[in-house]
Amino acid sequence: MPTLRIPTPLRAYTTGQSEVQVEGATVSEALDNLIAIHPALKPHLYSDSEELRPFVNLFLGEENIKELQGLATPLKSDDRLMLVPSIAGG
Repeated sequence: MPTLRIPTPLRAYTTGQSEVQVEGATVSEALDNLIAIHPALKPHLYSDSEELRPFVNLFLGEENIKELQGLATPLKSDDRLMLVPSIAGG
């Protein structure tokens, strides 16, 4: 089962878990499973139009899924996804 790493700012919505085991053959299915387990995460990941928010980056290993097949990127049972929210500074 793929593992999804949760960044510190979002752990309040996963009962403090830094990693969550998720089911899914694709990144999209894994995110759907994550939201089913932790529904409070949804507004932090998705816009009102059900699109992944632009500041949410997902990495499969060291590759951004945007460079792969996006949400349709296939997953294997031992894959590790990492959620990385963009941080603005100034």
